Amino acid sequence: MYKVGDYVIYLKDVCQISAIKEKYMNDTDYYILVPLNDNSLKLNVPVNCKSLRNLITKEEVNSLIDNMVNIEVLPNNDKTLEAEYKRLLQNGSHEDLVKIIKTTYLRNKERIDNKRKISDKDKTYFEIAEKYLYTEISVVLDLTFDETKNYIINKLAGVLENE
Repeated sequence: MYKVGDYVIYLKDVCQISAIKEKYMNDTDYYILVPLNDNSLKLNVPVNCKSLRNLITKEEVNSLIDNMVNIEVLPNNDKTLEAEYKRLLQNGSHEDLVKIIKTTYLRNKERIDNKRKISDKDKTYFEIAEKYLYTEISVVLDLTFDETKNYIINKLAGVLENE
């Protein structure tokens, strides 16, 4: 059981437990969660909810970053790409979020290099995947969102140099 002040992932959002209500609704204990991205919101979530999970550990963060270069991008098929982005977001694994970030980044970079406008679809999914992944990692590493992005970029540069 989590304690007040702990951070958890509920669905895909990082939340902090602000209170625990014992025998609250239907004689069940509930966590009161406050999402980091919207602290005006308070969510009542049963303690046995299957959509709650622990945050990634520092070791898992470093392992994920070390493995990012090996995570494949999605095939460049515009007809099925949005459905694939949605499927990966729904799945929500860290590797799937990285796959979305890499794919959208490379697609947009190619468009910019060819002096074309970036795709709204790619921009939107890039931002969503970044929000979910970097918010969680920022809490684990006790960094801001932007510091987390820079940390990952710098670590990736080190991994690529060693290859």
